[in-house]
Formats: sequence, structure tokens, C-alpha cells
Amino acid sequence: MSKTIPSRKDVNPKNKWDLSSIFKDLNEWEAALKELPELNKKVTVFKGQLSKDSKTLLEALKAYEQALLSMECVYHYAALEHEADEDDSTATDRYGRAMMAYTQQQTDFSFIDPELLAMDEAVLSEWSRQPEFADYKIFLQKLLHFKKYTLSEKEERILSLQGQPAQTAETAFSVLTNVDMNKTFGMVNVNDEEQQLTETTWGVFMHNHNRKVREEAYKKFYAKYEEHQNTIAALYAGNVNQDVFTMRARGYDSSLHSALYGNKVPLTVYHNLIDCIHKNLDTLHKYYSIRKRALGLDELRHWDVYVPLVKSVQTKTTYEESVEICRNALSVLGKDYTDRLCNGLLNGWADRYENIGKRSGAFSSGCYKGYPYILLNYNEENIRDVFTMAHEGGHSMHSWFSVHNNPFMCYDYTIFEAEVASTFNEELVFEYLLRQATERGDKDMEKYLLAMRADDILATLYRQTMFAEFELKAHELVEGGTPLTPELLRKIYRELLELYFGPEMHFEENSDMEGLRIPHFYSSFYVYKYATGISAALALAKRVTEGGDKEREDYFNFLKSGGSRYPIESLKVAGVDMEQVTPVQAACDTFRKIVEELDKFI
Repeated sequence: MSKTIPSRKDVNPKNKWDLSSIFKDLNEWEAALKELPELNKKVTVFKGQLSKDSKTLLEALKAYEQALLSMECVYHYAALEHEADEDDSTATDRYGRAMMAYTQQQTDFSFIDPELLAMDEAVLSEWSRQPEFADYKIFLQKLLHFKKYTLSEKEERILSLQGQPAQTAETAFSVLTNVDMNKTFGMVNVNDEEQQLTETTWGVFMHNHNRKVREEAYKKFYAKYEEHQNTIAALYAGNVNQDVFTMRARGYDSSLHSALYGNKVPLTVYHNLIDCIHKNLDTLHKYYSIRKRALGLDELRHWDVYVPLVKSVQTKTTYEESVEICRNALSVLGKDYTDRLCNGLLNGWADRYENIGKRSGAFSSGCYKGYPYILLNYNEENIRDVFTMAHEGGHSMHSWFSVHNNPFMCYDYTIFEAEVASTFNEELVFEYLLRQATERGDKDMEKYLLAMRADDILATLYRQTMFAEFELKAHELVEGGTPLTPELLRKIYRELLELYFGPEMHFEENSDMEGLRIPHFYSSFYVYKYATGISAALALAKRVTEGGDKEREDYFNFLKSGGSRYPIESLKVAGVDMEQVTPVQAACDTFRKIVEELDKFI
């Protein structure tokens, strides 16, 4: 029996998210959009007046808050509708108008930060401590944190004007790889059928259990990248040069310092992560040895590292059953938590299934008003989608606690913290499903879960750290006066490949081209947050499950922090200190334990 994907209009309303928690209908959204210019004017009238006195500043901040909140709701509603059905031209139109309104508001409000930072710091700090500024105190304090590296008004204007040109390297890389090159990778023979090789299908081919398919796809893919190595290397070098320019213009000590300063993340966090992973590479090398044995290979090649060690177990888990798995797996967090999450998943928070035009994958996206929405493309025959539900549910509960415990101007948490609550939930679901499989003697499921979890931790902890190390080396070279050439970039990356993959891996001459195809490298010093995030999450999952009321309450206090604290501080509240190497080592120990268990099965 064939399965057809429904159009958006044919989806049962109970399977869609309920956006009426933001606006009751489209008419209300249109009215809010129309009102935005007037709200903006109520802010711009204060231009040049912010330092007049505390009363004026407070009035300006209240108007600013109202305009930002209204804009957030308008944009969020339109974006969710658009993501649910990109084929809907009216939804696309609304999203476009919301984006235009957002851009206009950013332009209208561009005077605020420079004007506030031009004030006497002592005066602004004194005003922010007054009781009537309670809702804006943290916003002002975090803004002042940047004062040391804020330039004159004219200099700031020059830097802002080169903002869009600074994105040229990233834009050109995306167009080159996703459009121009994407048409030329060629075809791959799969079961005597020629299938097109693209940036998207590359991952599918690498997961194919037919080794010849993987080898053909790999060689054709990287051959094409190698043809363009000079252009791509120049683009990445341009991106690094842009970072170094900005760092030097503002007076930071290094590009890494510039990237970490805003969230008050010490440089030692970055270096400790790399050092700790280096000390635990023996476990990673053992894993690749197991992989070689499990796949029955005489020689492990780079195209053998993504194919699942264990073929997916045939299961069927309905959406409602998945919700109950989350309820049971997360029970250590208490009934209030699980009831709120599960009731949300069943009643309006989640857009459950695939429909024509819907964005692929999954995400959680909440604003200050309304539900913390979740987009899913749930497939009841894929056990991974249970983990996806728990993951996105963790994000949404983090957002729910943040909204309900902080004023609007400081409710949003940072990317450094974002993956903690989601990965925490995933770990609890993994432990729960593994226990269930062990109790019923389901060896196939045990083996599948262990292999899947090993791959997930490897990808998030070890691989992202390797990427982080490459970024650091590239930036340090430019800061030291060494230009980045294709040969140098490939040499650095090959050395890292050989270090991380160990003696079992046999690389091709162009395997180091992988270092020139990672899109995240154009958002410099971003990837390390995946590794620190999973380290914190695994440590907290262990702390909460093995602890009592205090440990659970500490975790809730972290969820409630929102943007009221800097990320290192908020995680300390939860009971994990990311300034120490301990959480990263504990994550490596968890990976080691899983690898040892996997070794017994294979």
C-alpha cells in the first residue's frame, strides 16, 4: 500500500500546532503588523534624549520593550506559518512582510545601543539599580559589558556599513556548493539505478550499507571539491581575515577572545575541551577498531565511518506512544514537568507529521507570548523520532521556564546553553529504552541503541571538537601573519584527521578536502558549543537521576535562568562547572562505557 503525503489543508487540525496562543486569527496578526510603525515612532522620539534623566530613559525602555515584543509576535507567527507550508503563497507573503517590518525596526532602533554606551557608565549603572528599572537591569548591564570594545559613533557606523559585505564569503560559499557545484557531482549507481549525487543525497549515500555505493559517492564528491579547492580556500581565508579585522578594530586580544567575550566564556573552556578530548582519543580509536570489525572490513576507509553499525530495528511507535515514552523516561523531573510537556505535545504545541511544503527536520521555536512550539515530521517506523520528540521537548520546556520566570528583556538564553536541556532529555530517553530492551531480553534493540548513541556522542563531542581545533589553528595562523593557502589548510586538516581517527583509518589523497566543506566554519567558533553542550547535559542527567530533590531543583533553576545570567553562571546553578574539565571528562567516560558495551555485542 502506497503512502501519500497530504497537502496542508488536508491535515487533521489536532495534528497541527495551535497558533491562536499568539494571535487568535489572521485579522489580529494584520492589525499588529499595521501597528508596528506607530510603536516604532514611540521609541524614535527619544533619540538623543536617553541620557536626559532616569525617568526619560525608563519611558524609552518601556516603549522599546513594547515594540520589540509586538515585533517578535508578528515575526514568529508568520515564520511558523511559512515553515509549515512553504508552498502557501499567502504565508510566504506574510513572512516577507514580517521580515521587512523587522528590518525597518532594526534600522529605526539603531541609535539605541550607541547612545546608551556613550553615557557615563557610572550613571547608567546607578539608574539600572533603581527598583523601577528591575525589568531592564540585566539588559542594561549586559549592554555595558561591551562598552570596553565599543568604538566611537563614526567608527561604529563604518563597521555597521561593512556588515553586509562581511557576509560575502559565507554567501559565495553557499551559492558555490549548494547551487553551482551541486549540479555537477554526477550520478551514483545504486542497485543498477543511477541516482543523482548532491549535497543532500551525499548523507544518504554515506549511510548506504552497500560499500561500493559509499565509495563511488565519496570519490566523486571530493573530486569535485578538489577541483574548486583554490576558490573555496580563498573564501574561507576571507572569512578568517574578516574575523581578524573585526577583532583588531575593536581591540580584542584574539579572534577567539572576540567570539567568547560576549557570553563571558573564559578562553580556558575552549582550550580545556580540546586538551581533554586529546587525552581520550584512545576510546575513539577503539570505537573505529570495533567499526572495522563490525563491518567485516580488512581496511577501514573514510567512506565507512557514517554507515550505521547496526541496521535499524523494525519498530512501530505511534505518536501517542512516543509521548508516553517521554513521560516515563523523564519522570525523574516530576509530574508537573512531564504533564506540562506531554499535554503540550498532545494539545497544540506540536505540528506532528509531514505535509507537502513543510520544512524538513525538526525544531523548537518559542517567543515570549504563546506556546513554545515544536515542528516535527514524525515517522512512527523510525525509533529516532522518539529521541527527536524528547530533544525538541527539552528545548520547549527550557523556553517555557525561561518565559515564565523572567521579564521580556532578559528571557532568552544563549546558544551555549541551548543544547543542554534538549540533550539532557535525549539521554534520559536512551537510558529508559535501553533498560526496557534489557528487561525483555531484546538484544537487537540493545545493540541498535548502543550503536546509535555512540554515533551521536561521537558526532557531537569528538567531531565538533576536531572542527573547533581546526578553526582555532586557522585563526591563530592569520593572527600570527601566516596567510591561509589551500595547501596549508589541507595540511592542518589532514593532521587532525589522522590524530582523531587513529591508526585504523586509511585516508584518500583528497580526504582532507572535508575541512573546506563545513558550512559551520563560516560562523566562527560556534561548533565548540555542541561539545560543551553535550558534556553539560550528560553531567546533569547523571546528577539529577542519581540525586534527589536538591539536584532536581538545581536543574530547574537553570531552566528558569533564561537570559538573566551568563551561561557559565547559569550552568553552575544547575550543578555543573564548565570552567573545569570535569564535565568533558565525564562525557568521555560515558562514551567509553558505551563503546565497551558495544564491544561485547560485536
